[in-house]
Amino acid sequence: MEDDNLPRMRSDAANQLRAEPLDSYSQDELIGRIALLEAEIARVKAHHGKAEDHRRFADALFQPKDTK
Repeated sequence: MEDDNLPRMRSDAANQLRAEPLDSYSQDELIGRIALLEAEIARVKAHHGKAEDHRRFADALFQPKDTK
């Protein structure tokens, strides 16, 4: 069974990008890179929101019922 709270082995593209020298990029290339990274941030935030909603739904579904 997979646990979403455990770390997973994967390549870390963000750290690879962070380590890349930017000296050889033109200003236009840097603007393009910024746009690409901003789009990726939006994609990750959207996925995070969906995952958060899914987790809340699951927590509500499986939480013990109050029997007062």
